[in-house]
Amino acid sequence: MPRTRIHRTPATPWWRTAVSYQVYIRSFADGNGDGIGDIAGLRARLPYLKELGVDAIWVTPWYPSPMKDGGYDVADYRGIDPSFGTLAEAEEMIAEAHAHGIRVLLDIVPNHTSDQHTWFAEALASPPGSPERDRYLFRDGRGPDGSLPPNDWRSRFGGRAWTRTTDPDGTPGQWYLHLFASEQPDLNWASREVRAEFESILRFWFDRGVDGFRVDVAHGLAKDPALPDLGIPEELLFEHERHREGHPHWDHDDVHEIYQTWRKIADSYAGDRVFVAEAHVREDRLANYLRSDELHTAFNFPFLTAPWEPEALRSVIDRNLASHGAVGAPATWVLANHDVTRQVTRFGRKETLLGEHGYDIESAGPCDLDLGTRRARAAALLMLALPGNAYLYQGEELGLWEVEDIPEALLRDPTWERTGGTVRGRDGCRVPMPWSGVEAPFGFGPRGSKPWLPQPREWHGRTAQTQSGTPGSMLELYRSALRLRRGQRGFAAESLRWLEAPPGVLSFERATVLRCAVNLSSEPYPLAKDWGVLLSSDRIENGKLPPDTTVWLWGGGARAV
Repeated sequence: MPRTRIHRTPATPWWRTAVSYQVYIRSFADGNGDGIGDIAGLRARLPYLKELGVDAIWVTPWYPSPMKDGGYDVADYRGIDPSFGTLAEAEEMIAEAHAHGIRVLLDIVPNHTSDQHTWFAEALASPPGSPERDRYLFRDGRGPDGSLPPNDWRSRFGGRAWTRTTDPDGTPGQWYLHLFASEQPDLNWASREVRAEFESILRFWFDRGVDGFRVDVAHGLAKDPALPDLGIPEELLFEHERHREGHPHWDHDDVHEIYQTWRKIADSYAGDRVFVAEAHVREDRLANYLRSDELHTAFNFPFLTAPWEPEALRSVIDRNLASHGAVGAPATWVLANHDVTRQVTRFGRKETLLGEHGYDIESAGPCDLDLGTRRARAAALLMLALPGNAYLYQGEELGLWEVEDIPEALLRDPTWERTGGTVRGRDGCRVPMPWSGVEAPFGFGPRGSKPWLPQPREWHGRTAQTQSGTPGSMLELYRSALRLRRGQRGFAAESLRWLEAPPGVLSFERATVLRCAVNLSSEPYPLAKDWGVLLSSDRIENGKLPPDTTVWLWGGGARAV
């Protein structure tokens, strides 16, 4: 094996090749024993993240919130929810992370606030047409008595996207828009006051050393001012979201002016501050968010949702490298997050294509955890071998699976209630991390504490403590992959070349010295004898790559196609 050296040049912004780790803070580590993850727990685990080898962490919302949607209903963008700690602790955590060589990204939620935000209280107490109401999207209802919603828009969590207010005298009032839960009223981004407020919020956190932001619902801020009907049957709603031309509330062209201003703010700070967009848009429009004067990166959802099939994976890789390259942006690869079914479970089923909801696959049949784990290992090495940057979701480095048997009485996701108990939602991928020990809380909190969601007893075999130092474990696979990705010069190349391979096998080369081969066929694949093995997701015997296995190779020269 060649000697490991760092090949990243000073001229290359850190975020173009970075591997970031998503911390879903409620479920990462509990420092005070109340069953909820917090800043103290995160600070205590920073050495673990350093040893893992990540370049940055993305922390999900830690702001004051009623927690109707796991913190994505923000009541104060400049504070810390008491369940997580204090602003002073947050500032100390940022400094500690930097001391470990880890950058910090925060979640910014600009599409909506909590209904407990001061602004919304002021809006409800003010008359129609007032400046306070103009911060949100209030409208009169339809029909002779205004009893019908202003249009037919639907909430992403189920049900209609409008809730009617009650005036101070007790009579029915206007309606307000909420594309998510009713406790998350949408902001009016046509308001100059709203824009100025978020520009101030960005500066508040940049001034405290934050290195960037993940932008929640980045495609949803701007709405067609006419608020026209969609005219789409509810059962086809999600299918049409990313494909309809001129959608009135997703991917409206006016959103780009907002991000041009945000980019100027980020560029005014030293240290390559960065934005990553959560933008569920058509692939041919995603690059619009990544032009040189807008956002830096965007999550690659077509890759995340792609089935475990060679043609589909190669197609999405090619399309994204081409579209991102056209605007000079790196592709951002991701296999999991706090909104979708964990890949061990998904890849262990017959149907591996992730559905429109991202988590509604209970009807997909039984899961083979051994097969799912094998494929998840292979998928991880494929993702980390691709040009660009990558995001890991907490627990995927431990091989955690989706917890699908949480008792209904304990479900917290608003989707469960808003769909009348027909869609269980996203709680199964948000179960607290298992760190050590043989029984719950598995080191998530002090012995005897009760995590906010129940952990499976079987996780005792997948704790960080059990896997650390264990050859062949998922955790050691990730540690080795991140160490090699940072050190081997082939990973610095911003392109790849596909190589000849039999059906069912993906093989590509980077910088003539690094190859990656993924066997998605049912037969072993003979490897070239003049290339050395850097890392493989499972054992290689007799020079042949087994099915559902990925290998990284090093050497020189290769035939490209």
